[in-house]
Amino acid sequence: MSRIVFRTLVSLFTAWLLAGCHPIAQTPTLPTVTPTPTLAPPPTLSPTLDATFSTADTGWSSSQPGLERRSINIYSNQNQLTESLYLVRLDQNLFQLDVAYSERPKSLEDWQAETKASVIVNGGYFRIENDKYIPNGLTILGGKPLGNSYDTYAGMLAISESGSDLRWLAEQPYDPNETLLAALQSFPVLIKPVGKMGFPEQYEDGVKARRTVIGQDLDGRILFIVASQGYFTLHQLSVYLTESDLHLSIAVNLDGGPSSGIWVPNPHEIIPAQTPLPVVIVAYVRQPE
Repeated sequence: MSRIVFRTLVSLFTAWLLAGCHPIAQTPTLPTVTPTPTLAPPPTLSPTLDATFSTADTGWSSSQPGLERRSINIYSNQNQLTESLYLVRLDQNLFQLDVAYSERPKSLEDWQAETKASVIVNGGYFRIENDKYIPNGLTILGGKPLGNSYDTYAGMLAISESGSDLRWLAEQPYDPNETLLAALQSFPVLIKPVGKMGFPEQYEDGVKARRTVIGQDLDGRILFIVASQGYFTLHQLSVYLTESDLHLSIAVNLDGGPSSGIWVPNPHEIIPAQTPLPVVIVAYVRQPE
């Protein structure tokens, strides 16, 4: 795919995401941030963006075997909250993933009541046809494919009996002959294998929004990352994650804006999506064989 076509696709889909198929909640105006050279350098997880930041980081904590959580607040040099990140990290030896879909979208709470999943996060982009909500890109549910695969600019969560794998379609395109239990595609790829910044500045449109990311680290663990305050552009988030201490091998942007949300139990924590969701990624405790 040429750079011009790629840029056009990304711009069209980004515009669609922010102003298209579902209601858009207004993002609050963020404070003006001015560089302050005398401020102490930011901690590890705060790469240089367009200003000097400080962070409050809880570090990783485990509430149950195989499930770790982390919260990071990013503050401007005026000590105003700029972004809040909530992260969940899953050990695939103890958790398995799946994809759930309904033509009639549901809240995260309703999805949890239906699936009884241990973790629920919003999925990829969708459209509305004849009052039905339909996922874009390829989605596989119970081994049955729905829709058509995206091109090389996208990523894919592929779930098989052996576990879950996050892919860049340019390197590993979907093979209709492979056996997958479930799959979900989205874009853009924010970190390309292995740990390379995936969304360069020349594709930047400057749009800031709530963001949801799925990642896989060098140890094979799956990460869900929700940035709920709407500070990051796609390029900024790509840089931030690449320079972070998360050791991500690959990361893919999921649907953002009003769709961004996550539900985690024990202790119960939720970042509510601002719109009902037709597609979600769910995680279950893996049952002994």
